Amino acid sequence: MAKKRTVKRKTKKIKRKTTKTKRKTTKTKRKASKTKRKTKKAFGGYSISFKNRVESLEQIFGRADIPPSEMTKKLWNFIKKKGLGHK
Repeated sequence: MAKKRTVKRKTKKIKRKTTKTKRKTTKTKRKASKTKRKTKKAFGGYSISFKNRVESLEQIFGRADIPPSEMTKKLWNFIKKKGLGHK
């Protein structure tokens, strides 16, 4: 059988120079556009229109102090009675 020769190689350590690269800073200008934005539809496709309503908050909620949960209930009852909700 033939013997395998192992060869030891000398490795040189090479020091790399660390250089800092400067990035070019460019300022981008935003174009001032005068385009009208379209009104978004309500989330879920449900919208409520209070257009041409003359009722005051006192007429809807009453004069007594009520918690926010009661306000929500009364508001939705008003919307349903007057047919203000649109899908």
